[in-house]
Amino acid sequence: MRRYILAMTGASAAVLGLRVLTELLRTSEVHLIISEQSMGILESETGLGWGGGGPGEVQQRISRHLNTDRVRYWDERNFNSPIASGSYPVDGMFVVPCSMKTLAGIAAGYANNLTERAADVSIKEGRPLLLSPREMPFSAIHLSNMLKLARLGVKIAPPVPAFYHQPEGMDEMVNFLAGKILDAMGVDNSLYKRWQGQ
Repeated sequence: MRRYILAMTGASAAVLGLRVLTELLRTSEVHLIISEQSMGILESETGLGWGGGGPGEVQQRISRHLNTDRVRYWDERNFNSPIASGSYPVDGMFVVPCSMKTLAGIAAGYANNLTERAADVSIKEGRPLLLSPREMPFSAIHLSNMLKLARLGVKIAPPVPAFYHQPEGMDEMVNFLAGKILDAMGVDNSLYKRWQGQ
C-alpha cells in the first residue's frame, strides 16, 4: 500500500483538499495535517467540524467521518511525528490548498510547522511534492517563490478549472481539479472525463 502526506493550509478550497484525501484513501495510507486556520475554513466551506480538543479527538472525528483507519492525523505543531524525518518513507506529499504563507515558508526552507518541515524533507530526500497555491492574482513574490520551488522539481498545480468536459455543477468541477492534481503525482483516478479529441 502506498503512503502519502496531505497537508491542508489556510486558504479557501478546503473542499478540494478533502476530495484529494478521499480519493487517496481508496488505495493508500494518508498522513494528514490540517492547519488551525484550515480547520476553520473546512468548517465554514463544508460544514465539517473536525477541530477542537486534542489531536486524539480530532483523529477520532476524522476516522469516523471517513470510515477508515488508513488516515493518520497530525497536529501541525508536532515535530515528533514520523513524517518530520527523512528516514520515514512516503511516496509523495500534497499541500492542497496551499496558502501563500505556507508557500513562502517552504520556498525559504523555514520549517516553522509540520507541513513546512515535511515539505522540506520531501525536497531534501528528492520525493514528489505538489503544491496547489490558492490566490489570485499572484504577486511577483508569489511567482518568484513558485519558480524557485519548480526549479527544485516541486510540482506547482494551482486549481485552474477547465470547461471542455462541460461540468454540470460544483461537484464535477471539484472532481476535475482533484483528478488533475492526482494525475500530476501519478495517482490513478477516474474523477473526470478526459479529453478524447473532436
